[in-house]
Amino acid sequence: MEDRDFLQFIASVKQKTGIDLALYKEAQMKRRLTSLRLKRGYQSFTSYFDAITRDKELFYEFLDRMTINVSEFFRNPSRWDVLEKKILPRLSKTSRRLKCWSAACSTGEEPYTLALILLRNQLFRESTVIASDIDEGALIKAKQGIYTDRSLQDCPKDLLSKYFVKDTLSYRIADEVKNPIQFKKHNLLAEQFDSGFDLIICRNVMIYFTEEAKHELYHKFSRALKPGGVLFVGSTEQIFQPQQYQFEVEDTFFYRKIE
Repeated sequence: MEDRDFLQFIASVKQKTGIDLALYKEAQMKRRLTSLRLKRGYQSFTSYFDAITRDKELFYEFLDRMTINVSEFFRNPSRWDVLEKKILPRLSKTSRRLKCWSAACSTGEEPYTLALILLRNQLFRESTVIASDIDEGALIKAKQGIYTDRSLQDCPKDLLSKYFVKDTLSYRIADEVKNPIQFKKHNLLAEQFDSGFDLIICRNVMIYFTEEAKHELYHKFSRALKPGGVLFVGSTEQIFQPQQYQFEVEDTFFYRKIE
């Protein structure tokens, strides 16, 4: 009965929102959502689904728990250093008008990190940075651009002092960093991708998807990149047999689209 209740919940969520929870690892997703359901006092997924369809705050909380919005600026700093010192110089040799996408951008730390690096290398003004996420609540926070000390612990001090204004309990990112970024809602698993990207960053998201969903997404990312373009993934998301997606390893966690 419990399994049937959860499977019906998956079907109902897909019908209402287009989000296919079956493409996420079931044990992780079920455990996470069961904890949230019980915390809110619902004895079944059927009653919980009825509640999230009536209460927008409950629905946004469900999305937030499903997508795990945990991020920081310059997360895994050594990888961002590779992006700045090795990847961007090669990409910008051909054109300084780079088209970049932060996919599943959560609350904005990742696209803003990219923007700061582009600014430091005089590439931001001419480039396009698109940032997308399925969670509207996360996108609202990203557009506000307000962060705590914890989110900024790995941000270089020169960038912190130049591009952030400190309030009593938080930091607000400068408009010159925030305003050019194009934030939009997007479902990676269900919607079409734009094309012609020089750089796609999708980090610490794929670990939640099934192997079949990952396989399809890597193909979609490959098709969205220009030849020579780069997919930058998270530190637990190494792609095995990248050649099947027309990728070759350029550096650890950086995959270059074969030309």
